Amino acid sequence: MTADDSFSRLEDDDYPAYTMGRAAEMLGTTQGFLRAIGEARLITPLRSPGGHRRYSRYQLRIAARARELVDGGTPIEAACRIVILEDQLEEARRINAEHSQGIKPSSTPPAA
Repeated sequence: MTADDSFSRLEDDDYPAYTMGRAAEMLGTTQGFLRAIGEARLITPLRSPGGHRRYSRYQLRIAARARELVDGGTPIEAACRIVILEDQLEEARRINAEHSQGIKPSSTPPAA
């Protein structure tokens, strides 16, 4: 692997670059919150060879939105469902925009 390969991975929104501790710190939340949204199947962190959870920037954005809702008083299970539905709606809008422009929709599945 070259330095260029390593750098491009850091630009990849789906690359699991953040440990659970660092992710919680960046979000201003607890590791327990990250475990809870994982149990609710909002995000599924990848595991390092040692079994530690690793999060991508995309997953951190999803977790931040869930935290926003929970901080506003929404129960965690409902917050996770809302974020999933928001993500699905965004994907549907993207596909509709591609369709209306005559672009064949890509086959990227929704996050959750």
